[in-house]
Amino acid sequence: MLGINTTFDLGDGRMITIETGKLAKQADGAAVVKMGNTMLLATVCAKKEAVANTDFMPLQVEYQEKYGAVGKIPGGFFKREARPSEYEILIARLIDRALRPLFPSDFHAETQVIVTLISGDRNNYPDALACLAASSALAVSTIPFHGPISEVRVGRIDGKMVINPTVEEMEHSDIDMIVAASMENIMMVEGEMKEISEADMMLALTTAHEAIKIQCQAQLDLVKKVEKAQQKREYCHEENDDELKQRVYDETYNKVYEVAKSFLGKQERNQAFDDIIADFIETITEEEQEAKAAMAQRYFHDVQYDAIRTMILNERIRLDGRGLDEIRPIWIETDYLPAAHGSAIFTRGETQSLTTCTLGTKLDEQMLDGVIIEGSSRFILHYNFPPFSVGEVKRMGTGRREIGHGNLAHRALQPMIPFDDDNFPYSVRIVSDILESNGSSSMATVCAGTLALLDCGVKMKKPVSGIAMGLITDEKNGKYAILSDILGDEDHLGDMDFKVCGTKDGITACQMDIKIDGLSSEIMAEALEQARKGRLHILEKMTEAMPAPRDDYKPFVPRIVQLKIARDFIGAVIGPGGKIIQELQRETNTTINIEENGEFGIIDIAAPNLEDIKRAVAKIKSITAVPEVGEVYEGKVKSIAAYGAFVEFLPNTDGLLHISEIVHRRLEKVEEVLKEGDTIQVKLIAIDPKTGKYKLSHKVLIDKKKELTAN
Repeated sequence: MLGINTTFDLGDGRMITIETGKLAKQADGAAVVKMGNTMLLATVCAKKEAVANTDFMPLQVEYQEKYGAVGKIPGGFFKREARPSEYEILIARLIDRALRPLFPSDFHAETQVIVTLISGDRNNYPDALACLAASSALAVSTIPFHGPISEVRVGRIDGKMVINPTVEEMEHSDIDMIVAASMENIMMVEGEMKEISEADMMLALTTAHEAIKIQCQAQLDLVKKVEKAQQKREYCHEENDDELKQRVYDETYNKVYEVAKSFLGKQERNQAFDDIIADFIETITEEEQEAKAAMAQRYFHDVQYDAIRTMILNERIRLDGRGLDEIRPIWIETDYLPAAHGSAIFTRGETQSLTTCTLGTKLDEQMLDGVIIEGSSRFILHYNFPPFSVGEVKRMGTGRREIGHGNLAHRALQPMIPFDDDNFPYSVRIVSDILESNGSSSMATVCAGTLALLDCGVKMKKPVSGIAMGLITDEKNGKYAILSDILGDEDHLGDMDFKVCGTKDGITACQMDIKIDGLSSEIMAEALEQARKGRLHILEKMTEAMPAPRDDYKPFVPRIVQLKIARDFIGAVIGPGGKIIQELQRETNTTINIEENGEFGIIDIAAPNLEDIKRAVAKIKSITAVPEVGEVYEGKVKSIAAYGAFVEFLPNTDGLLHISEIVHRRLEKVEEVLKEGDTIQVKLIAIDPKTGKYKLSHKVLIDKKKELTAN
């Protein structure tokens, strides 16, 4: 069966094809995106009607990768794809954040978008094509959607911006950024960087947008060929009462404005807003309350939106009384938890993170067994958001939001942890528990994570801080307000949520969601500069609290020493069935891990104290030592023959101590001097060039006159 397709050039000779009408034809919309051997199938379905009184967009986005797409069989007992991995959840979030703002505000039918990797090329990242596939499926469906949009990855290799670089190319890139945009506007940004400047970030965004415009045009070309896509479905998901809407506005607007200007705390402000709408609902007749209470709540939200935004734009002050670029008060305490390897409390306004840092061994690494991404990670960061942090009662658990916020903090901190230093062989786990939240808890995690690392004694390359920026605009009057260190309400009611993390010298991670059309590059550049100043202010406060890392780890932090041995000796250290290494760990009270790395074996030795490590190092060095002529060894007599004794002078290495080389006088029998099990010093005097056998001597270590005199 032939489908309908369109093809375009990515800009470097790589061709991308979008096809519909061949697969998944019972879905409302379906599209296959293909680049090289990578193929993604996207489907979209939406219910015909919305659930009564729904006032939001119930959108579900799933991204899944099939192991068979790259010729792999899943691990585990069941050998099938199970719950989504963190990587799949993160890609689903990228798609979701780009799509969600583009559905009509009054469309409330439950909608599901599923993007599946059905064929994979190990040198091409499929995540950069996932949103293109999702948008294409929506574009050819009957579901109303203000698209099309697309996403691309931007890298910088050898100083040049590259769109959708290969896996191999990304190893040499100092930017890894995913950008989503429509034909006119950038919608979403997320990525990590190696201390790039704000100007470089702006260049990456504009480069990405130019590439996305080509992809959006390709979707428009495809839509022209699909008959059903010409007619989007009709729907009515909201009942409205214009008279009630005007009443809510007239009777509550001024009250909301005054509460917004009163600079109350979060809980008090929310309670004041609740009281305003509750009082209004009391004015509705009892017979109408059930039908119109939910409608009044929806209109009241619109009043809050207008009143708070107008107050900020006109008064140039914030809900908590701050100036537009003012950072909330910060207090910090490090080494708060006496038994943790490192800990810190970072509190900014009504947002608080209690974060721990734990150092582990090679065995504590996070194993990665994805369809495309494999290997291990020495850095783990977990972000927890318990319901009490916002004064609520909810089920505990790790949701997509927690995974997304943790990933942003992970990306911000990872480049500054000295994993490339041979003197830092640790695995690192950071856990941020949010104890209070009113805006930007992910950025509090970045700051608290840095402080916990320093408290642990990790010699970070540079400390990292983070700040969340907001934006309020009034297109009619040309007004706008860029907000530093936003509150939760400012995020909810604003036009942009822009999180920027970095050191004093540049940006290491960012995340941006834009909710309006037509955000100019001038405003974006101004927001980035204001973010830089705020980031440096927070860094200054952090430096005052923790000027440098601890001189040494705390006494109970495991000590790790790393040795490098020739690959040929790995088997000798491990022994048959692991016998030698197990015995070594038992005798020295250590944990030993060996990995092959090219021509060498890398050995990590971990123990609670340095004395145990020294004993293990000495034993391993004796196992891996190469016999050298002229060296003196402490040996053990393994067996005796008529012509001499066989002495083990290195582990599993024997040499012949001839009867004539034991002492200076003539011996009739070896047993006159030695017996099996004796310890004796020997010198390696020769290695037979033909047989490789070792010749030992003890008498060369004895003064001949003293020996003869003694006898």
